[in-house]
Amino acid sequence: MAGGGARGAVTGSVYAAGQAFDRLGCVSQERGALLLFELGDRRTDLRRRLVEAVLRGAKTATASLRQEYAPYTADPLPRVGERYVLVGYDDEPLGVVETTDVQVVPAGAVELPFARDEGEGFASVAEWWAAHERFWRARGLLNTLSETTLVVCERFRLVAP
Repeated sequence: MAGGGARGAVTGSVYAAGQAFDRLGCVSQERGALLLFELGDRRTDLRRRLVEAVLRGAKTATASLRQEYAPYTADPLPRVGERYVLVGYDDEPLGVVETTDVQVVPAGAVELPFARDEGEGFASVAEWWAAHERFWRARGLLNTLSETTLVVCERFRLVAP
């Protein structure tokens, strides 16, 4: 996904939406508050488009760089079965997604079905590559996407709108 699938703890202004969190089941008895499922950057048209695609069922996959997760950052790698709060344009809770598959692969191994499942209209892996390289470069995460750059390919499903 040209938007990256960042994770963050449910805190601050997001807790202010308490009723929405209760309605969405964003607190697990076993694990406490769910982490956020942030697509793209807050308050951007990209975030709006990506979230709308998830809510329509058109987006069921996302890609991020391996370096965005532990041990390089405090964010854990996504795990199959883990649930996250899908947040919108202003970080408002909109739903809950569940990770159904996680693969860490070299960028050169990303295949067209995965690129298409990102729901952004990619007709080729080359289009996927260009969009992701632009996004990650703009965020200062890399200079050039190489065949060996490790990418986290995550599949998910919307479990609560």
